[in-house]
Amino acid sequence: MYKTIVVAVDLTEPTQSKELLQRGLKLLDAGGSVRLLHVLEEIPSYVAAELPRNIGDKRNADAMVELKSLVQDIGAGDAVQPEVRSGAASAQILQCAEDNKADLVMIASHRPGLSDYFIGSTAARVVRHAQCSVLITR
Repeated sequence: MYKTIVVAVDLTEPTQSKELLQRGLKLLDAGGSVRLLHVLEEIPSYVAAELPRNIGDKRNADAMVELKSLVQDIGAGDAVQPEVRSGAASAQILQCAEDNKADLVMIASHRPGLSDYFIGSTAARVVRHAQCSVLITR
């Protein structure tokens, strides 16, 4: 089993996120921890210029509320620490895994495009560059 797991979720897919977190908890060693991660894509500067200044803070706060709600729904308790990051999803997932010395990254794959037929582009990048095991679910 695993001591530290990064579970990267897409909050626009709540059912998939819940299932992924439940699977992660089943793979966790006693005393281990799960970092429940959601990455917010950066808003392009030409769009951000037209938005209220605090929109980034609001997006982060809303995402954190949703992550905490997901943890409560499952009843995971202290084993799960939610985290919200901003930037490119694959880069932030990999950085989170490195920062937390994760021994497993779990990620769901979305419907692929032509360039990545079997798994989605974010999942493909994580698989290629991760320094630990990666579990991809569909």
